[in-house]
Amino acid sequence: MWRYRSWDVPQIPAENPQTQKAITKSGLQHLAPPPPAPGAPCSEPERHIRSTVDWSESATYGEHIWFETNVSGDFCYVGEQYCVAKMLQKSVSRRKCAACKIVVHTPCIEQLEKINFRCKPSFRESGSRNVREPTFVRHHWVHRRRQDGKCRHCGKGFQQKFTFHSKEIVAISCSWCKQAYHSKVSCFMLQQIEEPCSLGVHAAVVIPPTWILRARRPQNTLKASKKKKRASFKRKSSKKGPEEGRWRPFIIRPTPSPLMKPLLVFVNPKSGGNQGAKIIQSFLWYLNPRQVFDLSQGGPKEALEMYRKVHNLRILACGGDGTVGWILSTLDQLRLKPSPPVAILPLGTGNDLARTLNWGGGYTDEPVSKILSHVEEGNVVQLDRWDLHAEPNPEAGPEERDEGATDRLPLDVFNNYFSLGFDAHVTLEFHESREANPEKFNSRFRNKMFYAGTAFSDFLTGSSKDLAKHIRVVCDGTDLTPKIQDLKPQCIVFLNIPRYCAGTMPWGHPGEHHDFEPQRHDDGYLEVIGFTMTSLAALQVGGHGERLTQCREVVLTTSKAIPVQVDGEPCKLTASRIHIALRNQATMVQKVKRRSATPLHSDQQPVPEQLQIQVSRVSMHDYEALHYDKEQLKEASVPVGTVVVPGDSDLELCRAHIERLQQEPEGAGAKSLTYQKLSPKWCFLDATTASRFYRIDRAQEHLNYVTEIAQDEIYILDPELLGASARPDLPTPTSPLPTSPCSPTPRSLPGDAVPPKGEELVEAAKRNDFCKLQELHQAGGDLMHRDDRSRTLLHHAVSTGSKEVVRYLLDHAPAEILDAVEENGETCLHQAAALGQRTICHYIVEAGASLMKTDQQGDTPRQRAEKAQDTELAAYLENRQHYQMIQREDQETAV
Repeated sequence: MWRYRSWDVPQIPAENPQTQKAITKSGLQHLAPPPPAPGAPCSEPERHIRSTVDWSESATYGEHIWFETNVSGDFCYVGEQYCVAKMLQKSVSRRKCAACKIVVHTPCIEQLEKINFRCKPSFRESGSRNVREPTFVRHHWVHRRRQDGKCRHCGKGFQQKFTFHSKEIVAISCSWCKQAYHSKVSCFMLQQIEEPCSLGVHAAVVIPPTWILRARRPQNTLKASKKKKRASFKRKSSKKGPEEGRWRPFIIRPTPSPLMKPLLVFVNPKSGGNQGAKIIQSFLWYLNPRQVFDLSQGGPKEALEMYRKVHNLRILACGGDGTVGWILSTLDQLRLKPSPPVAILPLGTGNDLARTLNWGGGYTDEPVSKILSHVEEGNVVQLDRWDLHAEPNPEAGPEERDEGATDRLPLDVFNNYFSLGFDAHVTLEFHESREANPEKFNSRFRNKMFYAGTAFSDFLTGSSKDLAKHIRVVCDGTDLTPKIQDLKPQCIVFLNIPRYCAGTMPWGHPGEHHDFEPQRHDDGYLEVIGFTMTSLAALQVGGHGERLTQCREVVLTTSKAIPVQVDGEPCKLTASRIHIALRNQATMVQKVKRRSATPLHSDQQPVPEQLQIQVSRVSMHDYEALHYDKEQLKEASVPVGTVVVPGDSDLELCRAHIERLQQEPEGAGAKSLTYQKLSPKWCFLDATTASRFYRIDRAQEHLNYVTEIAQDEIYILDPELLGASARPDLPTPTSPLPTSPCSPTPRSLPGDAVPPKGEELVEAAKRNDFCKLQELHQAGGDLMHRDDRSRTLLHHAVSTGSKEVVRYLLDHAPAEILDAVEENGETCLHQAAALGQRTICHYIVEAGASLMKTDQQGDTPRQRAEKAQDTELAAYLENRQHYQMIQREDQETAV
């Protein structure tokens, strides 16, 4: 019997040739006898480090894809015996492979080559020596000191108690199929090394490495053969396009299967702050790294050309609507037949096309595994795309010319909308100002304020009020100009999809437009809508514009330079004649409403007619800290009440019942357990279908059934609820302070009494005297008092580390105290981060403090935590900063 133990010499009979051969073929090469002790570290380790997939002919087989990591508690994968960092006895940076998830010190990367441990292979060689190579994929086994789930052989969980700081290897798992076994011979047999890998639950979308071949560059050494082949090559190449005739280091030879839907993932890392860069790493783990592409490394054309012959190909575009349009235009250029359907993972702001196809308004934290399942199961639908052709208006006189105008549109095709007037003017002003002074537009809050200021300025000057006098609109041969002049709109939109301006519905909700056909994105018709300033303002609260017509063709004539925008790309177009006509239909993937054949809690019982479900809420503080641990998060939740809903209810209907529960605590079919109201931003949590809790986008609630995300209890996340409110021993904003010997009964201040001086409050905060501070406040003390250095009471409480005083100030002081700055520009959160006060940071962040504010050194609170070398606190602040940016993006609009 033998057992894998740490990085001691494995007890495997080295004299057994079959064992040696099996180990060599597997991913467990490091089980072989150890290599010689390492020498001096390489002086140039950076040359071995890659963070992208290598598509050149010199690509290394089984090369790792490294990203920087803060996993300081995990041991270096090469083991203590060969760890260069341990030999040097100093702290060095660490890297994590996105494809196999091993962690090593940066100088130890070279040691991986010495122990012959390679990453999961993403391609195979095409030489004659590989003729006998199997066509199936082998497992890629990796040692794990931490492993979730249960052993595939014995069904028991992996021992996690001492794993984080332990040298003990608890599991062996495959980085392809994710199967995991205990690291002992009774669970993991050597015979399993030779078994073919199934590629896991997402095998239908994974492109096997056996499909991707590295080609050898053709070498014709004989001049005679060159001359003979030159003529035939010219004849053949003349029939091919320039892309088809060019030699590539890699070729794709698929093995079609009706059950497979191979996926190409294109990620725009510039979308959504740092979202794109982080999500690439997740896809590299679940898929073949050679099916995941960073759009900043050359765009989508090369990849689409390479995979053009793959049957049933699907595409996932990770980015905003502009990213999707980029990919659709590239597909038009390549003329792929059939055109692969495109799914969307929305990043950034806006995302109206993603909302239309049920992908939501923005990515939050849904597991990538669930996203891949949605892409595989999604319905294929059509999307109209419209041609724009603009030419100068010959009837416009020279006096109408504008030197700042252009005679070309920014795009010649649109998928979402084409508009002119007020909204285009505001967007154009923003773009021009940002290009002139990019350093002034590094804050989303400032950007939003600029939009608001520009809109207000345009409203005052009335630059778009005479729009109707300078345009002529003919739709399907009908002149709408008289109708437009009567309406006097300040903005006209030609809309292809129902959504516009970050989720609004300018045509109105279904059923509100009885005089017109229902709006569709695949019917070959455009909706023409006019907006006055009043209807534009009402748009954000559920209103709609003036419905003018639905048409197949538009001829728009302008008599002077007017701001226009095409899918968010603005310009000032000179007097022109613009022709709009249907270009083609793109093939898209629409996220569908998932429905299990039977409810998750029983395989025999049908869906009940009614469900009585307990509703519990979770604070953002507890969610951030515990969402990877379901049981602890359930224990931290607070009951809200009970609702009774139909058995086949989706979350949209369930939301209405929960809102009614808040309005009518004793209403029919609902019983409230608390009178603390939910904030308007609460959302559902999926507590069933993944290994952890995750948020459900409100735009996708109609796609999820109650029985799918919950069993006996449904959980909701309230981002404005303080974590302490889940604990009765701490004060909450809606409950009185607990009485104690030092807590007098609150009393009103007598008319002749003098309020306490601010210096007394400061002293109480400095001395961590909670009782005195509470007494002074109840006697009329001003909690917003500042000392001579502009420090607030909260600054002083943070400096002394008084959690009780901090909680009291957060609960009772005005919200302005959160972002108040002292002389050096520091907020209380800057101070807490620099001191490494994690709990206090949690309190301040969940109370609503800004994580984007910078001090006089230009540092955010996260950067202050990094300078204090508190990586865990920095990671938390970065996560919350990312969430705060998403929240603001959801609130932003294009105008």
